[in-house]
Amino acid sequence: MAGMSDIAYFKTETSDRLFAERLDTASDERLALVLSKIAEHLHAVVRETRPSLKDWRAAIAFLTEVGHLCDDRRQEWVLVSDLLGMSTLVDALNSDRPERATPNTMRGPFYRADVPLMQHGENISLDRAGTPVDVTLHLRDLDDRPVSGARVETWQANAEGYYENQQPDLQPEQNLRGHFVSDETGRVSYRTIRPSGYEVPKDGPLGDLLAKLGAPLCRPAHVHFQVTATGFETLTTQIFDREDPNLGKDPLFSVKPGLVACFKDSKGGSDAPLMLEIDFYLNPTRQEPDA
Repeated sequence: MAGMSDIAYFKTETSDRLFAERLDTASDERLALVLSKIAEHLHAVVRETRPSLKDWRAAIAFLTEVGHLCDDRRQEWVLVSDLLGMSTLVDALNSDRPERATPNTMRGPFYRADVPLMQHGENISLDRAGTPVDVTLHLRDLDDRPVSGARVETWQANAEGYYENQQPDLQPEQNLRGHFVSDETGRVSYRTIRPSGYEVPKDGPLGDLLAKLGAPLCRPAHVHFQVTATGFETLTTQIFDREDPNLGKDPLFSVKPGLVACFKDSKGGSDAPLMLEIDFYLNPTRQEPDA
């Protein structure tokens, strides 16, 4: 039996280490390390901010409210992760690429895998509601060679800032969605409309809290893409409207160098569609070393 001298008593300055020691014999060393690091930083925050018991009860109530808003149709914890910048951080750490490669962003909650195959030049705006835009994509490898036969999926909000699956009774099924296959020159072309930015949900506990603090909650206008090609890493990214006033305040922290583009006027007159031309540089799949 251990004597009284063997007991590691709780001390505020070493509270996190006391918890970590209890995981020394854990069978899952990676999980134990992650959990002990989380505890280390949480204990450090508590020591630094010294919350009152009332503050701590309020924090627990906040976490409980987040949990109550999670079901098959809504995942409030994902929104918490997004708005705190954690989702983008995890994505960035897992998609480190050469400087020339187009950077990744999060796919977001409005993606659908069942989008129809469309031919070059087709219009993905089924209701034609908005300013028309002709989009041209050029897919290249890091040596500037065209990437043909790539699957290019795209989806976006409409001119009022809503995705089709947010308004099933107001927008046509599969509106502003589609997938294409790049031609022998690595090119994809189609017509759409200029999207609008939109406000992230603020009817939940974190959105309400950030709104009270005056944090920006309006996403700049953007178009989503996912590019899949043999021999290359899948690219999931967003292209942002250079003229959007919220470009520097994206609440999801997704705006990166190389992902900002200009919707240009064409030379066809005032009634002609705008033009959006984008270059995507794909990163080759990492080769595993021979055993």
